[in-house]
Amino acid sequence: MITDKDAMSLALAEACLAAREGEVPIGAVLTVDDQLFRGHNRTIGLSDPTAHAEIVVMRAAAKAIGNHRLVGARLYVTLEPCIMCVGAIVQARIAQLVYGARDPRFGAVESMLKAFELDVNHKPEVVGGVLADEASTLLKEFFKVRR
Repeated sequence: MITDKDAMSLALAEACLAAREGEVPIGAVLTVDDQLFRGHNRTIGLSDPTAHAEIVVMRAAAKAIGNHRLVGARLYVTLEPCIMCVGAIVQARIAQLVYGARDPRFGAVESMLKAFELDVNHKPEVVGGVLADEASTLLKEFFKVRR
């Protein structure tokens, strides 16, 4: 079994790939049934506003296992998920969400909104702050160059 820190390191590597592609550097890793899937933001490259790292990796995993429910899955993402991604996490029945940096503007786990505290039919175990400094630094450096 992969550790949270090791999985988040892989997600950070995905975030670096996103940055090289001109995408906001957010990466994700999903583990389910002894399989590991990787993804990163692709909204610009795919001209798809829903192609956040979390959605990209959940789509890949669901397609590979042949089921829209990712029961038992652990999702690692470098930035606190937005409300769209939280909704997808609920729909996919993700067992555990591990994220890095908080997102005070759009984070829907603990920052802008606490969506898992709403009356939803599934609530994953949540761990925040794993390699948060590294994830935050990557985002800050990306936007410093952009602005």
